[in-house]
Amino acid sequence: MPTRTRPAEPHGHGPHGHSHGLVDRSITRSRDGLRAVAISLAVLLLTSIAQGLIFVATGSVALLADLIHNVGDALTAIPVGIAFVMRSFVAEKRAGYFVVAAIFVSACVAAIAAVDRLINPQTLDHLGTLALAGVIGFIGNEIAAQIRLRAGKRLSSPALIADGNHARTDGLVSLAVVASAITVALGFDLGDPIIGLVITVVILRITWQSLQTIKADPGPAADPVDA
Repeated sequence: MPTRTRPAEPHGHGPHGHSHGLVDRSITRSRDGLRAVAISLAVLLLTSIAQGLIFVATGSVALLADLIHNVGDALTAIPVGIAFVMRSFVAEKRAGYFVVAAIFVSACVAAIAAVDRLINPQTLDHLGTLALAGVIGFIGNEIAAQIRLRAGKRLSSPALIADGNHARTDGLVSLAVVASAITVALGFDLGDPIIGLVITVVILRITWQSLQTIKADPGPAADPVDA
């Protein structure tokens, strides 16, 4: 009797089949992305809480601008995390646009606060504590940036890379809070709201750069899971 051959499995390892290995890589990518998002989110939330407590004590507009931006930066991790759950490039790109919108809103809020302080000056106290808040912001953002950038490059995620660059720049913005404390200590009280406005300009620059990063990304040539 002739030997009956079995038909090829539809999920084989050929170029046109669904392979278990590729699906597993997709799941692994999703888990790695979520882990990076969750850890960086926790770091930024702890940073924001610490800065919030110091803002209550000092009332610095420069610190408020940095605090608002850090909170917004932390919350942008949510849509990026959802995109990783969906394992969709389109969702990641939309999450990237959400990140850009959140950055822009934080810039507007910071600008309003700085202008209000220019019109209604207020003496700052606890300058050493204020400078400490800036240092905390820098360290927290740099840790979050390292987590996001390493994961973004490893997973080829433009949204995560853009968010990592955003966090890294935020760390430099936090150092402006230290400059604010120094200028006020030297007797220039308007230095605080002026630096708040400078921070706003930096945030707007980040907004533009992030938008260009997301728009320039063409996405994968083909989805490996559906190829």
